[in-house]
Amino acid sequence: MKVTVDRAKCTGLGICESMAPDVFEVDENGDLVLLTETVGTDQLDEARAAVEGCPTEALRLVEE
Repeated sequence: MKVTVDRAKCTGLGICESMAPDVFEVDENGDLVLLTETVGTDQLDEARAAVEGCPTEALRLVEE
């Protein structure tokens, strides 16, 4: 699975980072950084939770 970010919607709240810290990070400027675009099976549950928990619906998981 691949994670995508709609930068126009992302506000850098950091909820995704708290739910999937191996996939997402909010930098010192408040910008979301993808630590990986491809989510492995060991990270999939956390990444799904982060996508579902995003209040601005800026995150998506798509099949590769």
